[in-house]
Amino acid sequence: MKTNLVYPLLIVIASSSYGVLSTIVKVAMQHGFTSAEAVSSQYIIGFILVLTIFLITQRQLPKPSKSGLAILVCAGLLTGTTGIVYGESLRYLPASLAVVMLFQFTWIGLLLDCALHKRLPSRPEVISLIILFAGTILAAGVLNVDLSGIPIKGWLFGFAAAFSFACFIQFNSRPVEGITTTARVLIVSFVALILISIVLNPEIIWNGKLFVQGLWKYGLALGLLGIILPIYLFSIAIPKIGGALASILSAIELPVAVTVSVIVLHEPLTAIQIFGIILVIVGMMLPTILTQRRQKDTFLEPINNKNA
Repeated sequence: MKTNLVYPLLIVIASSSYGVLSTIVKVAMQHGFTSAEAVSSQYIIGFILVLTIFLITQRQLPKPSKSGLAILVCAGLLTGTTGIVYGESLRYLPASLAVVMLFQFTWIGLLLDCALHKRLPSRPEVISLIILFAGTILAAGVLNVDLSGIPIKGWLFGFAAAFSFACFIQFNSRPVEGITTTARVLIVSFVALILISIVLNPEIIWNGKLFVQGLWKYGLALGLLGIILPIYLFSIAIPKIGGALASILSAIELPVAVTVSVIVLHEPLTAIQIFGIILVIVGMMLPTILTQRRQKDTFLEPINNKNA
């Protein structure tokens, strides 16, 4: 595999793990836990796992620069904020519409990247976003959703989740010198845990729900797939490929979320949704394919001129 394809693949894997989270939360709710308790268990268990890995592999406290620490604190706050506001959006929006609102992070992330780097979106990026937007609407089944009567709070929380996640990707695209990936994930997860504990349900630790009533099983799955795997892979890959492409590739989360919900929760899947999933996959692959083709043409141009 070419090295320049490894980092996009890591983004796809990380985003795919995010796609499983909603189904795990729904299963936890079927077993008597609330969504807030499930999300809290994700960050508690996730931090415990990261701390364990850190103590085994390093044991020395990280010492990032002030600017580097500020980046990591912001990334942690945005990680926690995304989980909080997305959970709130689900209180007011149908699940399918909440997913569509969250996926506005694709164009928001691209615009943020363009603004930060003072550039205009490339033609492949624009085409990709158009395809992604159409595919997202079809795959989430929004065409069958009644939008009347939805309070403004739902729209605001949904958009806030998208903006927060787009900002998280941008902060994660910035390298931090003098700190390992494990130390980076430790700081990000610790800051997110503090925010989650303030806003949601830290009492699950001492009221017995987490370790006595079995919530830890869902927290373990959520921590691995929502903290360990994605933040590790994002921390490695996003600085290499940039926030714009990372935002587009992260769209794989939707097809994974729909597919897992069909398999585990036996939710219905229509032909229109399948077509939407295909569009999302095409849209997220398009920039990488065109970039590869452009690099190949650039490499072959001197050879062709020489042969001519």
